[in-house]
Amino acid sequence: MAADITSTKHLTWDDIAEQTERIARTLLRAPLPQTVVGVVRGGLVPAVILAHRLGVRDVRALEITHTVDDSTNAAKTARPVTRNSASLGDVAELDILVVDDVAGTGETLAAAARLVEQAGAARVRSAVLVVNTANWSGDRPPDQTVTSIGETVQCWVVFPWESAATRTGERA
Repeated sequence: MAADITSTKHLTWDDIAEQTERIARTLLRAPLPQTVVGVVRGGLVPAVILAHRLGVRDVRALEITHTVDDSTNAAKTARPVTRNSASLGDVAELDILVVDDVAGTGETLAAAARLVEQAGAARVRSAVLVVNTANWSGDRPPDQTVTSIGETVQCWVVFPWESAATRTGERA
């Protein structure tokens, strides 16, 4: 059973800059991806920042959700839900970086990577700003599952681009 996350970490734009820079330094040591895919919604912001930092012009979106709403400690769906997978476009034979803002269980990032692989990508890597290990359910630890991690925590994370209701813990 997943742990109840009672504490909350509010990230600032400076935190986001530090995390994306840490991820970019890791990715610059290997061949650069040809395409960056952001998991909608939260993954789009770091995806665009990383694409700029890496000099990658091809940025795509893939909508996958695993929580029923944006509230603190929101309930999870049984498995990640994908909407409009066609937004991924043609990724055949491309080197892809899948980016999300947070990985709580690891299931959303894994589902996104599977979709990209099934679409014929030559290589799939992943990056996430924050891994919340309080609810991690993957078979392997996050650092063996996610290619590049900005930060690891054990609490609910609120990002600076989220709504005021989310930042204060209220339901929108």
